[in-house]
Amino acid sequence: MFNKYFNSQEYIQSIEAGNFVATALALFEYQYQHNAIYQRFCNALNTDPAKVVNLQTIPYLPISFFKNFKVTTGPEKNALLVFESSRTSGDTASRHFVPNEELYHAALLKGFSEFYGDPARYTILALLPSYLERSNSSLVHMAQSLMNLSRQEHNGFYLNDFEKLANTLLHLEKNKKPTLLLGVTFALLDFAEQYPLQLEHTTIMETGGMKGRREEWTREQVHDFLIEKWGVPAIHSEYGMTELLSQAYSAGGGLFRTSSTMQVLVRDVNDPLDISRAGTGCINVADLANVDSCAFIATDDIGRLFVDDTFEVLGRADNSVLRGCSLMAL
Repeated sequence: MFNKYFNSQEYIQSIEAGNFVATALALFEYQYQHNAIYQRFCNALNTDPAKVVNLQTIPYLPISFFKNFKVTTGPEKNALLVFESSRTSGDTASRHFVPNEELYHAALLKGFSEFYGDPARYTILALLPSYLERSNSSLVHMAQSLMNLSRQEHNGFYLNDFEKLANTLLHLEKNKKPTLLLGVTFALLDFAEQYPLQLEHTTIMETGGMKGRREEWTREQVHDFLIEKWGVPAIHSEYGMTELLSQAYSAGGGLFRTSSTMQVLVRDVNDPLDISRAGTGCINVADLANVDSCAFIATDDIGRLFVDDTFEVLGRADNSVLRGCSLMAL
């Protein structure tokens, strides 16, 4: 499957619920053979590839490896696209090398279309100040890619020009144009405080991001405030990260569904090899779009996964939980 004749579009379009596990197992075998870092990690766990038979028995690489190693699968390729995470003082940024941009765009378009339909239906406005101020943000690239697919006249990024953003929204509302306002949480709250509006044709999608920018609020407080200020029925959310190429989306209440190229599991906080299809614990992600890096990621998020495969994110694990949730380093 993953040979020199690999077709990104055909591969992404082929993934569905009925063949997800089989595709994941084929991708595990390929990455075990062709990703030196992942193979060393699996071997350190005494993994017998012959006994990897479902999503729960696949080893999930701790997300911190993207900070300390170049996690790539297959022969060395020139990655024109490199996603880089934000960092705090003294911290190391995660780097995700993406040599196949077509694969990324195919996964993004398929996932977005599954939830919202053709991006061309929407004018896409992005309020991402903290992300625009640094290079190689996967979130900025996602927004720009959706704008390129949308091709609407009023698409655009906004840094601190709230007045211009408000005027654009009012113009689009007056003309009943379906609009997606994608924003980092603290910026949406700042904008809503200064510009309460009645939005009937606009979908608000928050992407997280509050730490250090203003008083911490719960998700419920954030959503209730934005609903009150803008009169929308619900606040949508996007769940993604530097180390992933697929996204999950929430149509309200913080309850996410994954796109068809992605599935979520949870691992026990005290036994990271105890992986379940439902319950509360640290979030593991199988992202089948991550062909050229690692598709199986153990994140630092805490979540609750339900039997219908919906999930909610409860927060980031603190250091004490991470000691249980994380696996050994190489």
